[in-house]
Amino acid sequence: MEVLKEIPVNGRRVVIGVGDITEETVDAIVNAANSRLQHGGGVARAIVRKGGRIIQEESNRIGYVPVGQVAVTTAGRLPARYVIHAVGPRWGEGDEDRKLRDAVRNALQKAEDLGLQSIALPAISMGIFGFPRDRGTRILLETVVDFLKQQARSLQEVRLVDLSRETAGFYLKAAEALGL
Repeated sequence: MEVLKEIPVNGRRVVIGVGDITEETVDAIVNAANSRLQHGGGVARAIVRKGGRIIQEESNRIGYVPVGQVAVTTAGRLPARYVIHAVGPRWGEGDEDRKLRDAVRNALQKAEDLGLQSIALPAISMGIFGFPRDRGTRILLETVVDFLKQQARSLQEVRLVDLSRETAGFYLKAAEALGL
């Protein structure tokens, strides 16, 4: 990952970067999942393609996950130990901001529950789910910073990773707007 900015938060850090989340050497990566945990497109497809069928097989056993909630599988052949599947909202379904915050917060809380130190998140809901990137990156960054300030115990590093330099630019603008 090409690091564009590191933001210190209470002795921990948020890292904004451009890269392939499937290559991140962290305890867990977050998958931008759909409620049925069918990993056919976007980040989800890349995770299963590189991590192996075991991720989809474990997801099939879990079944349905409501919007805003998460589920965990192993990471197969990926360098991470776990994949945390966070179900974000589809733009236009209603109450999207809260649902996105819930998905991010629940992914971070699951990492805490597992005692993890590092996690990488994609731009949840900002691909095929249509969430506006300027709004979504700000919500995602605010939620991560608030969590690290108020709830984090084991979590030391949160990476916000996207293949798109444009999306990373939205994170940088959000960080500036938030005074980070």
